[in-house]
Amino acid sequence: MGTGAMADQSSGAAAQKHARAFIVAMNSAVRAVRLYPIENAAVQRAIAELGNSAERVRQDEDECALRRIGDFLFVNETRLRLSFDNYAAVASLLGLFREAGIGGIVLVGRPDPRAWVVLLSFLQSPPLEYPEEERLAQLTARLEQARVADFELSPPLEEGVREEAELDAKERARQTYVRSLDVTREIITSTRLGKSPSLKRVKRAVQGIVDSILTDSTSLMGLTTLRDFDEYTFVHSVNVCIMSVALGRRLGLAKLQLLDLGLAALLHDLGKSRVPLELLNKRGELDEDERLLLQSHTWQGVLALFGIPGVATRPWRAMSAAYEHHMRTDLSGYPRLVRPRTLSMFSKIIAVTDGFDAATTSRVYQDAPWTPADVLRGMRDNPRLGLDPVVVKAFINLTGIYPVGTVVVLDTFEIALVMAANPDAAALSRPLVRILMDERGNPVQNTAQLMDLTARDASGQFVRSIIRTEDPHRYGISIGDHFA
Repeated sequence: MGTGAMADQSSGAAAQKHARAFIVAMNSAVRAVRLYPIENAAVQRAIAELGNSAERVRQDEDECALRRIGDFLFVNETRLRLSFDNYAAVASLLGLFREAGIGGIVLVGRPDPRAWVVLLSFLQSPPLEYPEEERLAQLTARLEQARVADFELSPPLEEGVREEAELDAKERARQTYVRSLDVTREIITSTRLGKSPSLKRVKRAVQGIVDSILTDSTSLMGLTTLRDFDEYTFVHSVNVCIMSVALGRRLGLAKLQLLDLGLAALLHDLGKSRVPLELLNKRGELDEDERLLLQSHTWQGVLALFGIPGVATRPWRAMSAAYEHHMRTDLSGYPRLVRPRTLSMFSKIIAVTDGFDAATTSRVYQDAPWTPADVLRGMRDNPRLGLDPVVVKAFINLTGIYPVGTVVVLDTFEIALVMAANPDAAALSRPLVRILMDERGNPVQNTAQLMDLTARDASGQFVRSIIRTEDPHRYGISIGDHFA
């Protein structure tokens, strides 16, 4: 590689680093302004970091501009490559820009903290009483009235981005994931605010997930290991959708059925948008009234879906899944029935994927989630969970006995991470793994190579075998870093 090429590569890496820092800082400032009074120390720190990160971008490139083009974010001319540390920020800002009806923000001055607070406050309360194409002018007028002249807002652009076919498989999966997260946030937030969301963008997002699962399921399934506590409701819905579509494919559903299944899975918890946030985020046990209110999200989801206007045919299968996904196969669970019914196959699938994702995720009332392998074992061996055994068996065949994201100890005493189920259906206990630590506990420098645990030595013995699973936190392993 020549000196010029090395310099360009170094410059590109620096641009990505500063662009990521700017995006993450802006999203953190948005959250702080939304949650706390302006004089709060958390707001002051977040605004200061946002100003510093914007100045670093400007010093490097003589400009600082954030633009949305289609489903991509650009900082100046640098398109953000998604990673574990910025995917939630990218999805959040995409949604913020879209609702505000803007395509970009150019810094034409050096904003002081007041200017940043005014801008972020206005972005979070866009003039929704106006059509989307008129909101840009209204926001610009608001900034002028507030005597803030440090920002220039520009309209959205939908063209000019290279086609996704040019992206590699992993990046296409990331883009599909973030788009789905953005859409889920939009429809849940709209429902919570009493608005009437549109199903068009939801169906497009589901189409992307189905297409990705049909062409390269490994990349998208790996992203279901991402966990972001602040985004739990949205991330959970997207993860359940991805796993449900993959499971439906394993069960032999046709593409049109997968599209219906994906829509039902993405919207299965829509009723939670009608449950108070303080209840969803409550630590500790719920009392009886709180428990009943939380359980009402099943039938509340049906009402929310029934109230979506402008659709030729209502999403009946999604309504059934929203109502039934907490019912057991013997029809116990909730909501309680007044007459017998037969659970739909979609509900049985979503019950398995919903339970799996919930049990393997840290939440306010669950600091120590179960390992994926333990959850599968419980689903398989505990009939009191009321899951359909055929669907559970198909799910285990899909994920393997050690699902993606499981940290395992090998008989060589190496620490490894399960990256994919073995393509050999007869090797459920021998997934493809990435070695993270050697037998002495030292981090392995080159972790790109995947090890197939079906590999044998000259004598016919397996080279490596799993002896137990491990808690990733014990070894300081961030699962998502290896998939995003």
